[in-house]
Amino acid sequence: MTQERYLSKTVSQLKPSGIRKFFDLAAGMEGVISLGVGEPDFVTSWNVREACILSLEQGFTSYTANAGLAELRVEIVRYLQKKFNVSYRYEDEVIVTVGASQALDIALRAITDPLDEILIPEPCFVSYGPLVSLAGGVPVPLHTKAEDQFKLLPEHIEAAITDRTKGLLLCSPSNPTGAVLNKKELEQIAEMAEKHDLIILADEIYAELTYDEAYTSFPSLKGMQERTILISGFSKGFAMTGWRLGFVAAPAALSQAMLKIHQYAMMCAPTMAQFGAIEALKNGLQDVEQMKKSYRQRRNYFVDSLNEIGLPCHLPGGAFYAFPSIANTGLSSEEFAERLLLEQKVAVVPGHVFGESGEGFIRCSYASSLEQLQEALRRISIFMKNFQ
Repeated sequence: MTQERYLSKTVSQLKPSGIRKFFDLAAGMEGVISLGVGEPDFVTSWNVREACILSLEQGFTSYTANAGLAELRVEIVRYLQKKFNVSYRYEDEVIVTVGASQALDIALRAITDPLDEILIPEPCFVSYGPLVSLAGGVPVPLHTKAEDQFKLLPEHIEAAITDRTKGLLLCSPSNPTGAVLNKKELEQIAEMAEKHDLIILADEIYAELTYDEAYTSFPSLKGMQERTILISGFSKGFAMTGWRLGFVAAPAALSQAMLKIHQYAMMCAPTMAQFGAIEALKNGLQDVEQMKKSYRQRRNYFVDSLNEIGLPCHLPGGAFYAFPSIANTGLSSEEFAERLLLEQKVAVVPGHVFGESGEGFIRCSYASSLEQLQEALRRISIFMKNFQ
């Protein structure tokens, strides 16, 4: 008897995460410096941890409302208004989720009918395509280029439009490239959304981590809030990855559809994490600014050093990733990553796992201490001498 015959065809055809392969390899080796993890190296601020502990001591261990604590949703609405100039109703337009990943999952399932096409700029985070497929849709990659700093252009969208196109999944700042779309560039995409009646899934989980210009939230653009599902959370900017807390904000008709899925699949996000998030929004933004300042310093040092070593890299405008080209080595991105790990014990992620457009590049996270970055660069420099 083979259990495989019981599996869903959709799930059977999904590829395992390419990132996990290299995490597993690195985990079995001593002395590895990992530049592969998309996670802040900061510990969650003490006042946030303390608020969580206090909620436990006070016995707040039961379910919350499906959409999350009302106080947290109020704080999310205030935060979005003050920080990004977008206004939502906490009562029926905001849902607290188990990370931004769950927010994206319920958003896609709420809007996607079988064979609907969702446009996805690549390189992109590894879960985007699989989540579209699991929702019954068809992921359609839009191939961006290094010479454009991996930014999505209107012509990419125009060329991919069919009568089945339902929406566009937009991530700015981008994982893995760090690309940030400015207001003018977003307005051009907004024009395409209007022209082709697209719904936009705006993954803005890295919105707090932009370094060179003011951030523009997509739903803040004229006429775009009504056709945008805003996805964000606390993992990256607030250094709360393990708390698994995100949120989604959208017009009520969309939000309430997502809430139905959330009710059946998840019930609610963890109660104690929600109390921590309230404190993060009320009194944690100064800590976010300090982390952002540190990331910016590391980014400048790390990207300058990569270019000096012989790995051409554009200056990413946000997130905490560098995406250098390894084309001059003659290796595939997977060969490069495997050899670098085995020969110099530095873990990076091969670019091809982020889509076909990522081949010839590697993703390096600079969310590590300066000392670790310096040592990693020293080892990479030794490795690169093989190709000079």
